[in-house]
Amino acid sequence: MKNTFHMKLAIAAMLLGAPIVGAAQEVNSIDIVTNSVPFLRISPDARAGGMGETGIATAPDAASSFYNLSKIPFLAGAKGGSLTYTPWMTNFGVDGTHLLAASAYYKLDSTQAIVAGIRYFNLGAIELTDVEGKSVGRSRPNEWSAELGYTRQLSGKLSVGVAFRYIYSNLANGAAMNGINYKAGQTVAGDLSVYYNGREEGEGWAFGAVLSNLGGKIAYTDNANQKQYIPSNLGVGASYATMLDEQQSLTIGADVNKLLVPALKGNDAASMEDYHNKGVVAGWINSFGNSAYTASLGAEYDYNKQFFARGGYFFDMKDAANRRYFTLGAGVAYSFATINLSYIIPSGTGLSRSPLANTLRVGAELKF
Repeated sequence: MKNTFHMKLAIAAMLLGAPIVGAAQEVNSIDIVTNSVPFLRISPDARAGGMGETGIATAPDAASSFYNLSKIPFLAGAKGGSLTYTPWMTNFGVDGTHLLAASAYYKLDSTQAIVAGIRYFNLGAIELTDVEGKSVGRSRPNEWSAELGYTRQLSGKLSVGVAFRYIYSNLANGAAMNGINYKAGQTVAGDLSVYYNGREEGEGWAFGAVLSNLGGKIAYTDNANQKQYIPSNLGVGASYATMLDEQQSLTIGADVNKLLVPALKGNDAASMEDYHNKGVVAGWINSFGNSAYTASLGAEYDYNKQFFARGGYFFDMKDAANRRYFTLGAGVAYSFATINLSYIIPSGTGLSRSPLANTLRVGAELKF
């Protein structure tokens, strides 16, 4: 993979959760809210991706564990799984990077289920350089997470879920730059979720809420003051489904997400020290003072449970990354398998342009 030095610098800054100083004109006008392991914020499901990344309260499917695992008990099938392939930053001329996501569920009975999932983020090969531009070696960075969860219905309409996640991030393991030795970062996190399914005979409202990636900071060096926040998040969603006739239905859903990571208030030593010394819980609380909110709106047309057409819109606050784009999606189901496709229509420039712009995401679901 060939990249310019500036592209390498931008990728490294993004991965390590550091502000990209070279983009000063754009960064100065936004809240600098950064986090490590950003791959956990990439939509890992082609169906939700086609609906503007809406998935907290939509109808349950085999990939529900990535958005709200509490939806799983409402699935008719006793077991199933999903697999999604997402190319990454191809629209920026970066080759060889992609996200693979897989999940599986098994219903212990009609009211409870166990779920498992894994996400693997391959970042290709990156040439590491020091501040003078001299090569200090090559790295093949990768990140992955593995999770295990349990979900149960509390009533005919209400369910809850809990999941535990191990996170591993190997960006520059073994490299030494400017007297700093880098290592792979590791941490653990958890999810708490709830889902209310008010639908009857395919019609009605559904609501959901999820606290995800609640866990400790992650370190890439032995310096305890350089630990990075992981993307803890609070998400709420609602959806409404209606039957158009005996074969056709329409679902409209909306999600709002709040990244629970504090903003960096300045690049001076005092601001940096305060930022790194802030505890995890204090960081969650202080995050409500910044503009790291996103909203998504999506729709799904279903014909005979076999053919699906989807669309959506994703909205980021102007004082944050300011990413705003439309999405399209489609799906076809046959027997126990469903194939889903999603596409982000290119829009925006610089920091406001989605890394998935002009990218086709492919996913498959299996239910037994």
